[in-house]
Amino acid sequence: MNLKQGTQALYKKVSTSMPPDVEEAVREALRREGEGEGRQWLETILETATRSRSEKVPLCMDTGVPVFFVSVPAGVSHAQVRDTIVEATSEATKKVPLAPCAVDVLTNETSDDNTGEGFPVIHIEETTDSKLTVELMLLGAGSEALGRLYSLPEEALGAGKDLNGVKLVVQDAVTRAGGRACPPYIVGVGIAATRDQATWLSKQQLRRKITDTNPEPELAAIEKELRDDINSSMGKSMVLGVK
Repeated sequence: MNLKQGTQALYKKVSTSMPPDVEEAVREALRREGEGEGRQWLETILETATRSRSEKVPLCMDTGVPVFFVSVPAGVSHAQVRDTIVEATSEATKKVPLAPCAVDVLTNETSDDNTGEGFPVIHIEETTDSKLTVELMLLGAGSEALGRLYSLPEEALGAGKDLNGVKLVVQDAVTRAGGRACPPYIVGVGIAATRDQATWLSKQQLRRKITDTNPEPELAAIEKELRDDINSSMGKSMVLGVK
């Protein structure tokens, strides 16, 4: 299977199946959840996952913004890899099918094949490995729109330039999102010196498995504390994980 074929197959897999760790986390949330609307939502998610996997149809009508993370060996043309992924995206949009999400910011016109200036989003880095690896994240527009960026200290929240301040703004972000971005959520948190670094790191956290434990003990404890605190105050299943 070449890169173009592999990318098309990846689109099909990612859009029609839930990652095993995420599905298991939803099942675990269902076991904790009592009767009510929250339980019904979780049951619907699992039913949809089963049907989508069986029928090979997208999990959601909003198939999201394609974001690629590509690692290439030394000597491999980044431009050629990028062009191949764009071509595969155009064909996969029709074959899977995927919802067209590429919009021209000047004309507000939508391309019919999910390609355009800077679309799909492709991050390429060189690796010492001899293999070319491709990861695909389909980023829902709703969750992306409700992401938030904070500069500490944040006086309105009483959040200082410390880890307790980070906890306060993460809780605020989830509270502000409420149920508008199709919970349960997986929350990616980036802490950095610049805004672009912070948003990049937050995306990187979403590549971790839900079962992954932060190698830094203090951060691992904070991730667990945030998950538990948010679920205690906003419903048992508002977040599956904080990374």
